[in-house]
Amino acid sequence: MISLSVFISGCAAKNLYLNGIVPEDPVVNAIPTFEALRNMPPATVMPVVAVYRFDDKTGQRKQVEAAALFSMAVTQGAETMLIDALKSAGGGKWFRVVERVGIDNLTRERQIVRSTRQSYNAETSDLAPLLFAGMILEGGIIGYDTNIETGGVGARYLGLGASARYRKDIVTVSLRAVSTMTGEILLNVQTSKTILSASNGFDVFKFVDLDTRLIEVENGMTENESVTRSVKSSIEAAVVALIKQGDTRKYWEINYPDRLKKDITNE
Repeated sequence: MISLSVFISGCAAKNLYLNGIVPEDPVVNAIPTFEALRNMPPATVMPVVAVYRFDDKTGQRKQVEAAALFSMAVTQGAETMLIDALKSAGGGKWFRVVERVGIDNLTRERQIVRSTRQSYNAETSDLAPLLFAGMILEGGIIGYDTNIETGGVGARYLGLGASARYRKDIVTVSLRAVSTMTGEILLNVQTSKTILSASNGFDVFKFVDLDTRLIEVENGMTENESVTRSVKSSIEAAVVALIKQGDTRKYWEINYPDRLKKDITNE
């Protein structure tokens, strides 16, 4: 019985390796929203924007059975993802992003440069003024709903059984553009991304030798979509929606190719 169990486990592990489903050899797929963001036509004039914070406003923590876990359910570095999305838009030809997340460090470093120049009698101790932003991009992760939809199917016949289960979660992101001069909210978008989790497995349950011995074998696999990648995808989709909304409301202009301009005009 032990030899049979080891043989079946070995075959299952071998099948996983043959299918490429192993933790040691992950397959990284490009996120469609990132491709759409990077392939956006460039801006006619690149607007200057600033990002201070992009917080997790859900307040949710990871769920663990029979334990208290204080780790948050979603990433706490969403402003980094937003800055990356802004710098990636249109292949880096859309937004000029100024540093505001680490503004204290930037100000301190400028003071060091100024004092050092003064100490060594440099020709000038003045620094170029900081670039100010015409818009501040704010918002955050406003929703992370788990178990929106769950389900599964299973069957057993003569001690042989198989089952499959799935779960659907949703993460929601809000992004808005605020005018630095007036404080008016000029643009506002919200995007959502579905997070899917699926598992499947099979089991063997048999009595041998007049019900005196029992053999039971189980095998399965669970695949969970990354919450961090889903948040990143939602932020990238929000930036794409913000660009299109700003173009529609004439706050900036997307530099479409002439052929694409003609198609849009005809529509």
